[in-house]
Amino acid sequence: MGTFVISKRLSDDYKFEFVSRKGKPIFTSINYELRFECEEAIELFKAAIEEYLFLRFKTAKGKCFFKLMKGDKVFAISRKYATELMMQKGIDEIIKYAHKAEILDFSTGDTIFSEN
Repeated sequence: MGTFVISKRLSDDYKFEFVSRKGKPIFTSINYELRFECEEAIELFKAAIEEYLFLRFKTAKGKCFFKLMKGDKVFAISRKYATELMMQKGIDEIIKYAHKAEILDFSTGDTIFSEN
C-alpha cells in the first residue's frame, strides 16, 4: 500500500509525495506554505479521487509523466517513467491505494532512528 510523505523543501515550503509500496515516489505535490495545508489537501484528495484528472505527457526524450489536476489547477506532478505502461501502473496504484494510505510527516527534520 502507498503512503503520503510530508516534507520540507529547501525554500521552507511544504510538499508531499505519494510513495509506492516499493518506496518509489509516484507524484510530488505543489508547494504549500503551511504543513496543515498539506494534510488538508491529502484528505481532500483521498475523499474525492474520482474528481481528479490524470493528464499524460511525454518529454522530448521520450519519458512519460502525468499531471494530477483538479479543475484547471495542478495538484501534483509525477516522476518520469520509462514507458507508458509503467506510468499507468503508477496511476493504477494511486487509484487503488491512495484512499487508505497513511500519512507520514518528515517535515520537522527530526530523525526517527537512534544515533547508537
